[in-house]
Amino acid sequence: MANEKARKLKSMGMTVRGGAFVLRGRDARRLDWRDPYHFALAMSWPRFAALFLGVDLSLNFLFALLYLAQPGSLVNARPGSLTDAFFFSIETLATVGYGVMSPATLYGHVVATVEIFAGMTFMTIMTGLVFVRFSRPRARVIYAENAVVGHFNGERTLMIRVGNGRAHAMAEAKAQLSALISEWTSEGQFFRRVYDLNLSRSHIPVFGLTWTLMHKIDETSPLYKYDAESFQKFVMRLFLSIEARDPMLSANVYDGKDYDPSEVLFGSRYADAVAVDEQGRTIADLSRIGWTEPENAAPEPEPN
Repeated sequence: MANEKARKLKSMGMTVRGGAFVLRGRDARRLDWRDPYHFALAMSWPRFAALFLGVDLSLNFLFALLYLAQPGSLVNARPGSLTDAFFFSIETLATVGYGVMSPATLYGHVVATVEIFAGMTFMTIMTGLVFVRFSRPRARVIYAENAVVGHFNGERTLMIRVGNGRAHAMAEAKAQLSALISEWTSEGQFFRRVYDLNLSRSHIPVFGLTWTLMHKIDETSPLYKYDAESFQKFVMRLFLSIEARDPMLSANVYDGKDYDPSEVLFGSRYADAVAVDEQGRTIADLSRIGWTEPENAAPEPEPN
């Protein structure tokens, strides 16, 4: 039966790896030239800086070759010097114009004019992208590395702990948890279904330090029939999304995380990450957000 299911998955462009199903999008593209705006915003800052530098240098190199195409097109440039043409291109593209070198022919003036317009357009686009990347509101939510399945008040419960990485509390925090589960219909057809996992508390008015999201695995839960072994085989992914109001930004912020079945620990619980100092202040150690321990471990003694 298992081999038959594996053959069906392979025929649909999917494989089984480590007990979990791996999806492979054949037509999905990380870079879509028809949507460069999304591509520029989605990439990391190091890649964005590398893209900016690469495009800038490529433009300057291209125009340097155009200047060299007609000897004598630049005043005070050494004949055939790619270095002189390249640095003159940089000065022109940036609209600096030191005056040491300048166009000497009509051809040189035409190329310089085109480069000035190209430079203004390039800098305008890059300035806008940098502004948008800086101005986007971001949620500073810290997630536990692993989700846990243990017992809470005698009930088997799926738990995920998150922390507020801001120095101030966020308001009206909402969370939604769902699971992508693989199933086979009675006709033998493979089917992937997203189930909402009801949380014991999906909304808190003030998100100050930490928040442990809990889904009770009872008869009404989509996860009720799965133990640690079957969970690895049939639950493909857990998806968590969080929305909150950041009062400092006066804007709603969004964040999310997904968990692979291998990142869900059964028979575990989270170690305490909140303590009270000598002055009676509540302090959360965010470095302990993901600390887990066996659920049958003795609790840590309270400090004197």
